[in-house]
Amino acid sequence: MTAHHLQGSLFDQADELRLGPLDGLRRTVLGHGAWIDVLPGWLAGADELFERLAAEVPWRAERRKMYDSVVDVPRLLSFYGAGDALPHPVLAEARDALSAHYAGELGEPFVTAGLCYYRDGRDSVAWHGDRIGRGAREDTMVAILSVGAPRDLLLRPLGGGGATVRRPLGHGDLIVMGGSCQRTWEHCVPKSARVSEPRISVQFRPSGVR
Repeated sequence: MTAHHLQGSLFDQADELRLGPLDGLRRTVLGHGAWIDVLPGWLAGADELFERLAAEVPWRAERRKMYDSVVDVPRLLSFYGAGDALPHPVLAEARDALSAHYAGELGEPFVTAGLCYYRDGRDSVAWHGDRIGRGAREDTMVAILSVGAPRDLLLRPLGGGGATVRRPLGHGDLIVMGGSCQRTWEHCVPKSARVSEPRISVQFRPSGVR
C-alpha cells in the first residue's frame, strides 16, 4: 500500500493529542425528525492521530458487485466490533465521552468503530443511509470523528425534495447524525478534483447499526 502523508495545520501539529469538551456542540434540525450536531476541532493534535492510524491500522481494500461488474470500493476500510481494542487510546476515550454525553437521548452506548481512509479526492462514498440493521426502523445515532484534510459531507432528504446540507469535516471535527437521520436522510462524501490530501473518518455506532 502506498503511504499517504498529510501536510497538516501548523496549529494542529503544535497541540497535544486531546479531546475538548462536548458542550460546544451545535445542533441543526434537518426536518422529518432528523438532526445533526457539529463540533469543529473537538480533537486537538488530530494530524498526529491521522499519521498513526494511516500507518498502523490494518486497512483493507474491498470489491463489490455493481450492476453487471465487480468494482473496487473507492476507499480503504477497517472495522472494530464491540469488545475489540481500538487502534489508539484516544478513540476509546472519544467513544466513552460520546456515550456519556448522549446517554439520555440515545439510551445506549456507542460500541463499534468503522474507519474509512480517503486517500485523495478520487476516493468517495456514494449517497446512502446506515440502514443495515436497526437504523432502518429506529431512531439512532452515528458519530463521526474526522482526521486529516477536510472533505465535504453532504446530506439530503431521502427521495429528494429538499436542499442539500454541506459540512466540511477534517482536522479533528465531530459530526453526530441523530434522530431519524439514517432513515429519512442520506449522506455522501463526493469525489473532488480540488482535494489531493488524505482523510480518515471514524464512525462510532450503537450495537446493531451499520
